[in-house]
Amino acid sequence: MLKAIIFDFNGVICNDEPIHQSAMQKVLEEEGIVVLLEDYLSTYLGRDDRDCFRIALQQSGRSVSAGIIASLIQRKSLYYHQSIRQSLEVFPGVISFIQRANQHYELAVASGALRGEIEFVLERLALRNRFRCVISSHEIEKGKPEPDIFLKALEGINLSRNHHGLILPGDCLVIEDSQAGIKAALAAGMKCLAVTNTYSSAELAAAHQVVPSLEINPVCLQSLFSD
Repeated sequence: MLKAIIFDFNGVICNDEPIHQSAMQKVLEEEGIVVLLEDYLSTYLGRDDRDCFRIALQQSGRSVSAGIIASLIQRKSLYYHQSIRQSLEVFPGVISFIQRANQHYELAVASGALRGEIEFVLERLALRNRFRCVISSHEIEKGKPEPDIFLKALEGINLSRNHHGLILPGDCLVIEDSQAGIKAALAAGMKCLAVTNTYSSAELAAAHQVVPSLEINPVCLQSLFSD
């Protein structure tokens, strides 16, 4: 039975994947590293900043350390905030979907983005109070496609419920837009709804259901749990 919905953030709620892509490419170009769009889509999209910069540095034969990566992430976040303040865009149907889903299910956000980026957008959209918890990249050791972030989000949901019945992974639906996110959701033992905001339906076929947008009634998703 569906009891909780865990949302990815970038590419699901906020249409900011192009901003993340541009910010990351800008930081790497400052380091003399060029990442083409096709490489970004195939290798980096869906991963957190820590993994993205680690991969880029390793593939370029550069030294990798926690300090170097932290510095790159900080610069990328600065560019992100500069852009998102000028152009904040959400996907069609998202706000209504969240408001309606909140009437029936527990909600959480689990994203490879930085907490400050997520909180900033949710507050601007007046949606922060709809979510039991927000889990960001710095609160887990391993990012997607590992399941850690979704399991951490479920832990946060259960803690916030004050022992009002334990929600299990099999009671959860993850909403994702990336292949790495789908793999993480399935590895966590959760159902997955994929939205074709970033990849095609064929590329997201591993999800339990694929939809073109969240302009749907969230109650209908209960049918995914009929088995």
